[in-house]
Amino acid sequence: MALTKLTQNLIDGTIVTSVNSQTGAVTLETGTDWVSTIQTSNFTAVAGKGYFVNTTSAEITVTLPAGIVGNEVVIQDYAGTFATNKVIFASNGSEKIQGVTDDFKCETNNATVTLIYQDATKGWTADNIVTNVAPPVPLTVEYLVVAGGAGGGASFGGGGGAGGYKTNYGATALTLIVATNYTVTVGAGGASAVPAGANGGNSVFSTIISTGGGGGADGNYVQSGKNGGSGGGGGYTTNAGGSASPAGQGNNGGSGSSNVSSNAAAGGGGGGAAAVGGNSVDKNNGGNGGAGLSNSITGSAVFYAGGGGGGIGANSTGSTGSGGSGGGGTGSTGNNAATAGTANTGGGGGGGGQGAAVGAGGGAGGSGIVILRYPSGYTISGLSGTTTTVGTDKVTTFTNAGTGNIQFN
Repeated sequence: MALTKLTQNLIDGTIVTSVNSQTGAVTLETGTDWVSTIQTSNFTAVAGKGYFVNTTSAEITVTLPAGIVGNEVVIQDYAGTFATNKVIFASNGSEKIQGVTDDFKCETNNATVTLIYQDATKGWTADNIVTNVAPPVPLTVEYLVVAGGAGGGASFGGGGGAGGYKTNYGATALTLIVATNYTVTVGAGGASAVPAGANGGNSVFSTIISTGGGGGADGNYVQSGKNGGSGGGGGYTTNAGGSASPAGQGNNGGSGSSNVSSNAAAGGGGGGAAAVGGNSVDKNNGGNGGAGLSNSITGSAVFYAGGGGGGIGANSTGSTGSGGSGGGGTGSTGNNAATAGTANTGGGGGGGGQGAAVGAGGGAGGSGIVILRYPSGYTISGLSGTTTTVGTDKVTTFTNAGTGNIQFN
């Protein structure tokens, strides 16, 4: 039978044996007890209470109480500002909200949020709150992949071509998958060798492949500069420089000079990422290595992938070819050794000279490098690299020649 009248005994707490002739337990429901103080900072709610919450100045976090089945907490947007500064709901200890242990939020102006505790499985629930867990930041990666530079030719040698240069820094980033293996290879520099400098090793990141530089020609042999990421410089015998092959990673090598007189001849410069290798215009002067490119993926501008300069003979009266900006080695004269390309730039080695009796060797190419820039919330594991923080990103640099796998987590 419905409760139709409260006696004074029931109101003042004296013993009641019956209500409208009905006996048994009596439960009084008095509704929400509203707290008159406007809440303007973080607070812990009490079951059965209602709160006017003003988020005009800042977001406010409401910590919910330990729940008992049927408990309610009511929150009212006092100033109509929840869409500007949200109200956040945090659970008590390990208790759940909407069935999970995440924080939730309301971002609706003038909202009334009625939270009801169902049980340990569902916890506190309401129909106008959503998770406050931020969606994961996409795994987007910018890269610089520079292959190993080539070795310079050994005698009257052409400079080694720079390693292939590929980057998307400042352009469209790669979108990758978390906890997935990606290959990283740092290409080794090519050695100076006869009859031509050895090509540099390829560098790789995932599907990005930069081709090793093309070896510089040895002028004592009928051989052009080799093709590669950038082409090697030509020797004096056949003159021709190597081509940038495949295209798009660097430039062609320069041509060498003709053999005009004994021990007076010069090699062409190796190609660089930004420019072709210089031609040797006469028997006395080696061609300069092609310039490399500047890249600021690490937060500082650094040049990479310069070509090696051409070498000249002992009786040449001019200058050896200079190395291109970005680690290119200088060519040699006479019996002097040529300069190697700088490690971890992909610079080509300088071309060798030629003495009256002893051939001076060309310089080895510089090893390549792989640099990755990605959101700082991720961490790379696997192949060892060096990681720094630049703004909101991490930058990991791989410098040791070889191959391994990495993962982002």
